[in-house]
Amino acid sequence: MYDERLAEFSRERLDGRPIPDDLRVLLVAQWEGRNDFTRLLDLDFFEAGELHPLLDTSYLSEKDLADPEMQALNAAAAEMAKYVKLVAKGGKGWIGYWLHPGEPADRAWHLIELDTEFSFWTLVGLTLTEGVVAERSSYQDEPDEGIAFTQLAAELAVLGLPLGIQDYDALDDTAYGVDPEKLMEELVEAEREKRGLR
Repeated sequence: MYDERLAEFSRERLDGRPIPDDLRVLLVAQWEGRNDFTRLLDLDFFEAGELHPLLDTSYLSEKDLADPEMQALNAAAAEMAKYVKLVAKGGKGWIGYWLHPGEPADRAWHLIELDTEFSFWTLVGLTLTEGVVAERSSYQDEPDEGIAFTQLAAELAVLGLPLGIQDYDALDDTAYGVDPEKLMEELVEAEREKRGLR
């Protein structure tokens, strides 16, 4: 029923890569108007045609767009958008996957969060849902993140989306092979140099 819409989402957000199983469940739930997952995870998935936040310059004035420093930053952000595959609004801003070719191909995609100041944040876990549940665990009424994680995981399981892990302390926290923040800095400096700003 949603095959074409899923294929379109994959093309637009993941460069045609297969959509992970948990993301597929969450997308279909949103498209069906079910808010059970949205309530728990506080995610709003991008609709077709929505611009990638790293490519969106609509909030800048003509003066800003003409500024060489801003041009360097925008060019670097556009390069980063090739690797930062954001799929949803939520968390500190937007959430998705870090798909840099320098990352090992034999592991699950790294998760990434981009805040509204364009800083990159690591999310733990092997699936988008694990990462979001881990982050949401620190915002629950339960002060112990481990207990909050287990409670959220149990609620998701009841809704038909069990996590592969039930223990907060066992979440995968493998470091990135290529650090997004460092790469962004390097790209900005390279763009500044192209424009004679160094």
